[in-house]
Amino acid sequence: MKPFRNHPLLAVPLLAAVALFTQANLLSAKDPAVKAEPDAAKQRENMEFRSAICAHHISSGLWVVGRDYQRTADEVIAQDIAPFPYFGWQADFTYEIDEERKIVTVTAPGAPPRSARYTGDQGSTILPRGEEDVFFDPVKVPRNLPDASTQDWPMGDVGATTPVPDGVDPKAVAAALDWAMGREEQNTRAFVVAYNGKIIGERYAPGWTKDTPQLSWSQGKSITATLIAILAQRGRLEIDQPAPIKEWQGDARREIRIRDLLHMSSGLKFANLGFKGEALTAENEHMRVYFDSLNVFEHAIAAPAEVPPGTRNAYRNSDPLSLGKIIRDIVEADGEDYLTFPQRALFDKIGARSPVLETDARGNFILSGYDYLSARDWIRFGLLYLHDGVWQGERILPEGWTEFVATPAPADEKENYGGMFYLNRPLRMDQVPQDTYWAAGFMGQVTMVIPSRKLVVVRLGPSPGDIYPYMNDTIGRILKAIP
Repeated sequence: MKPFRNHPLLAVPLLAAVALFTQANLLSAKDPAVKAEPDAAKQRENMEFRSAICAHHISSGLWVVGRDYQRTADEVIAQDIAPFPYFGWQADFTYEIDEERKIVTVTAPGAPPRSARYTGDQGSTILPRGEEDVFFDPVKVPRNLPDASTQDWPMGDVGATTPVPDGVDPKAVAAALDWAMGREEQNTRAFVVAYNGKIIGERYAPGWTKDTPQLSWSQGKSITATLIAILAQRGRLEIDQPAPIKEWQGDARREIRIRDLLHMSSGLKFANLGFKGEALTAENEHMRVYFDSLNVFEHAIAAPAEVPPGTRNAYRNSDPLSLGKIIRDIVEADGEDYLTFPQRALFDKIGARSPVLETDARGNFILSGYDYLSARDWIRFGLLYLHDGVWQGERILPEGWTEFVATPAPADEKENYGGMFYLNRPLRMDQVPQDTYWAAGFMGQVTMVIPSRKLVVVRLGPSPGDIYPYMNDTIGRILKAIP
């Protein structure tokens, strides 16, 4: 297989400032109120952002996940929000639900209420303060596929688990998955294993099914990379070209290539303060896309250059969201509907019916993390990569693309990040082959592709801790059960 980089698709005044700073510090030292007011304002902001992300999670829990698994708001809070400090829920928060308009409003003490609206196939969107609707026209996203129960696997569900491939020990696979689901501290809601194209084992927590769309977080970054690959296959872009973002052409950012964005190596200045309740502030540029009502594309491309592109690997949402803007610009320039593009160009091709890709209030996909897919549809996604981007004889991704995403980014000293996929090199999991690569999302969402063993493994559910020792042990057990 040719390396993707060689594929023919790739044509290749200071004193005054000191005085002001000193004066400001003297004033704050003399007058405690000067410091107290900003602290109070920041606390209100933090509580408001907590309200916003909790409103989003309740809305999506009710009406996105709830398409398949009916839940009450109290159940969503108890299962998806309150146990995890990341989202900042407190016992004195209150919520209201407008069933008719599909709006959830959460209020924290001392802060303005914030709302999220369910828009249908664009999922749930955090609304700007005081607004009651989004600023775009939501659209229905057709699934141009027959009922899955009438179509053969992998396009449908018929024959997904039979016949069992030669050499597989079903009892050993079942024991491995029983062990995995028995680790209750991991809160696993779906665990599915496919070998040689067939599902050889799957387990679901009570109430969750093979069709339930689950919040997959940053696995969506791998979907973004895949949409870029589809546009490359169409000849609409080349990954070594400068990123076609007009706002960057007048400064150092014009040197950023699409390749650099795929490698999380743009060099943009974009603060990532982590994900915890106290970090829900406007300064947290990386995470802010999940708890504010920003135009996420404008937010991403406004980031200034900090270091030369390709010299630093840094996990920042600026890079996949900039790629998202490139996707939107190209799709709309071609006269296609942007909001239906992922389903038409990718998901319909591989038999995926569950995906819900959420947007900001302006209709931009927040595909850095607000994406919902079922476990079986993530298996299908993994099979596309296992088969080198070819699906039932049709090449969907360019030749060599899978090698590109599974090769370490040059600027990544740890060599465990490729092209919007994580890598098992050096061995992060010592029971798992080194050629393993995976889409990864917050709180343990993973779709692992193991080419040398013809294996795809999907695990979903909000884990509170490090998922990799658990995945290492589980996959180690599974590998003993297959040829």
